[in-house]
Amino acid sequence: MEALLACLVGLLFAAAFYLMLSGVLVRFVFGLTLLGNAVNLLIFTAGRLEHVHPPLIPLGQKSLSLPAANALPQALILTAIVIGFAMVTFLLVLLNGAYARTGTLDADDPPFLDESGNASPPAASDTRTGESDAS
Repeated sequence: MEALLACLVGLLFAAAFYLMLSGVLVRFVFGLTLLGNAVNLLIFTAGRLEHVHPPLIPLGQKSLSLPAANALPQALILTAIVIGFAMVTFLLVLLNGAYARTGTLDADDPPFLDESGNASPPAASDTRTGESDAS
C-alpha cells in the first residue's frame, strides 16, 4: 500500500509542477492546490497507514507496547487543509483583480507584462449577440 501511495505522491508532484510552470495563472493556482494535496498525502503516508491498536498505555507501563498510528500528522494535515483553502481563496481574489486590470490571465501576453499600470480593462461584450459595447 505504501508503494502505491508513493507513486501517487510522485504523480501528484509531477502534475503540480507541470501546471505551475505553464504560464497561465489559473493553472498555477490549480497546480498550487495539487501541490498542497500532494504534501498532505506525503505527511499522511509518513505517519503510518495501519491502525493496529489505539494508542493507550496500560497501567504500570511508561510507553506503548504495540505499534500505533501517530495522531500528529493527522492534526498537521487538518491545519494544512484549512490554510491551503484560505490561500487558494486569496489567490483567486488576486486573479480576479489581475484579470479586471489586464484582461488576460496569461503571463506572456503583452497587457499582462505592461508595468506602467495603464493597461485597459477588457471591453464589455454582449453575451447574446457577441458584439462589443465599445462600438
